[in-house]
Amino acid sequence: MWGVIISIIMAIIIGIIGDALVGHDMPGGVIGSMIAGFIGAWLGPMLMGAWGPEIGGFAIVPAIIGTAIFVFLLGLLSKLLRRTT
Repeated sequence: MWGVIISIIMAIIIGIIGDALVGHDMPGGVIGSMIAGFIGAWLGPMLMGAWGPEIGGFAIVPAIIGTAIFVFLLGLLSKLLRRTT
């Protein structure tokens, strides 16, 4: 039970940090940041490997970088879709 709670809290924190690095406003608030954190925690280690400190099953540094990449791409896609409509 505590593992799930720690994972959710870490995903929220990682999502907020990744969003702040890129400078976009993540839609969905805390829930959007949590989803971005989980996706970044999957994407970052897949691209860069799992290294650095690990908390709650997340390799922190690659997860933050992966979240920043995901939020950047999501913001870019959002701008492209707004132009075409």
